[in-house]
Amino acid sequence: MSRPSSVDRRNFLRTSAAVTAGAAVAALPAHALAEPTTPLGPRPQSTDEALQRLVEGNRRFAGGQPVGMRRDLARVADLADGQSPFAAILSCADSRVPPELLFDQGFGDVFTVRVAGNVAGTEEVASLEYSVGVLGSMVLMVLGHSSCGAVSAAMKGGPVPGQISALYSHITPHITDAGSDIGHAVRDNVRAQARVISTSSPVIREAVASGRLIVVGAVYDLKTGTVDLLDRG
Repeated sequence: MSRPSSVDRRNFLRTSAAVTAGAAVAALPAHALAEPTTPLGPRPQSTDEALQRLVEGNRRFAGGQPVGMRRDLARVADLADGQSPFAAILSCADSRVPPELLFDQGFGDVFTVRVAGNVAGTEEVASLEYSVGVLGSMVLMVLGHSSCGAVSAAMKGGPVPGQISALYSHITPHITDAGSDIGHAVRDNVRAQARVISTSSPVIREAVASGRLIVVGAVYDLKTGTVDLLDRG
């Protein structure tokens, strides 16, 4: 039998590689083959546009089609001299709730304040005031999440180690109507913290009154990746 020529070997290798690549593509989930979503545009120019930017970003994330733009060193360099995040988010510190990822945003897009139970204490409100009053954020979102441990602990009210119980005073008064329903309690807590922010901060009150800011409550579902809006103020 004659030995295959080098040309025959190259043709065989090219054909094998093509077949392997085709099989790999066929094994990918359907969303991986979809056309990429429209890239992030310039900074929103209104409160409605800003809220819609968050809604669309979460839709991409929950649908398995995040764009993931503006997360490289070039973006970092662009922001070195300043920032102008279009949204401010008060969220829980839970490791499963990273706002920039679940809203499919990049560096400099979202000013995030994270604390267990997404409570609006003095320091949290002060940070949000900075984002609104100095940086010009147009949406302020209080973001809770399903099965929140801080809310659950506040519902039980039992002894806890260290200073964890310091969170209770921010949560317990607002969830008395929830009974043992953690989902109800999470939503009530979100609404309450949004009210605290809106009423206790003159900076935020003035921004809302002038139409430069909207305050919304929302809950993130740990199982589906979706964010449901509750209220808009």
